[in-house]
Amino acid sequence: MAKKNEIKWLDKPEEHDYPAAASYLSLIYDADVVKAFVQLLEQAPMSSYKSKDIFRASSLSLLGVSNSHVKKDSKKISAGTELSPLLLVRDKLNGKVVIADGYHRLCAVYAIDEDALIPCKIV
Repeated sequence: MAKKNEIKWLDKPEEHDYPAAASYLSLIYDADVVKAFVQLLEQAPMSSYKSKDIFRASSLSLLGVSNSHVKKDSKKISAGTELSPLLLVRDKLNGKVVIADGYHRLCAVYAIDEDALIPCKIV
């Protein structure tokens, strides 16, 4: 059996991940809620969850490795480049997890190892 690529992670999300999360969240929530979520995410401790569990909780479809962003992240994994942790928001009203930032990274990781632990911040 082939050895799985080791997936390396940064200790914390990159600074540009927070504005990216705000941009996505602004499609779902009003500006005050988005601002509060981003502030909470910035302060949240790191945690980790299996990639398959994040997918199940989000109810999103898996993008294939043919997607250009997933392909880019897959190449980073193969090269041993550290990935930025995911930013997640619990949508209690709908009983789902919103992937505020990191969807393509999640898809790339899942393609390699659905049981991989993914570091994230979740609020």
